[in-house]
Amino acid sequence: MTHILRIDASARREGSVSRDLTSQIIARLGGTVTTRDLADGVPLMTEEWVGANFTPADARTAEQAEILAHSDVLVAELQAADTIVIGLPIYNFGAPAALKAWVDQVARAGLTFHYTENGPEGLLTGKRVIVAMASGGTQFGSEIDFATGYLRHVLGFIGITDVTFVTADRLALDAEKTLAKARAQVEALAA
Repeated sequence: MTHILRIDASARREGSVSRDLTSQIIARLGGTVTTRDLADGVPLMTEEWVGANFTPADARTAEQAEILAHSDVLVAELQAADTIVIGLPIYNFGAPAALKAWVDQVARAGLTFHYTENGPEGLLTGKRVIVAMASGGTQFGSEIDFATGYLRHVLGFIGITDVTFVTADRLALDAEKTLAKARAQVEALAA
């Protein structure tokens, strides 16, 4: 059975288009689901976090291990998932700060990528990501869309290259038509 990691990044718990789309996608796919709601908070990187992260695991103090504990849980969720469904609302042309903080917590050398003679290599291969993008006025892939390209790049960096976008972009212009298009994209997803 497919194990899905659902990541919601919208600050809105009610009336969120990206949350609604992630629900529709998960209903379409089926499987067991682990939910990570970034509105519950994601720790920001600190000097202590960076120091702990760059200390070899077998040399970390108990305090350093505690500093990385939340990050370790987030990485383990990614490692355990076959499919990741990410709700991506566009805030001010980019990804929400909580999603960026999540990326900072999971992009870890030795766990989700490593360095080789040919440069960095992602370690989370063989996974599928479906991103539910919602925007009031930013068109998917346009010159003012700084979120989707960033997310695709970061996912590729950690080894995930099978990325599909379900797009409810430009909701402020024609919400009904935009949502119908997004629902059709969800229905077209292979389970």
